[in-house]
Amino acid sequence: MQLANKKALAAKTLKVGKGRIFFAEASLPEIKEAITRQDIIDLHKSGAIQIKEIKGRRKVIKRKHRRGAGKVKKKLNTSKREYVIMTRKLRKSAKQMLSSGKIDKDKYRKIRKMVKSKRFKSKRHLNESLEEI
Repeated sequence: MQLANKKALAAKTLKVGKGRIFFAEASLPEIKEAITRQDIIDLHKSGAIQIKEIKGRRKVIKRKHRRGAGKVKKKLNTSKREYVIMTRKLRKSAKQMLSSGKIDKDKYRKIRKMVKSKRFKSKRHLNESLEEI
């Protein structure tokens, strides 16, 4: 007797896997006649359709943490980022001085070259060394 469809219907109705559905041998003719979900529920209540217990491990062993590639924290070299930030800041400052008339075009070119060669540590250092230039 093929009861695969009945087993699938029972699994869907009772919300368990097909492997856990168990039909009682004595009531196979009744199960064969069952068509609706309500029939399946009634057969389950009467004991014709039974649900097996979940198989599996009884003891839960905690998994040890592994140090994979995603867990390695490496120190980043931020010197380039710092250089970019400082250079942009100093170039903007030099441009403002040129537009306001504090420095002329030749001094501006000189300052730009000095900024490129990391001569100034900060905006304050640029403003202090402006008199020497």
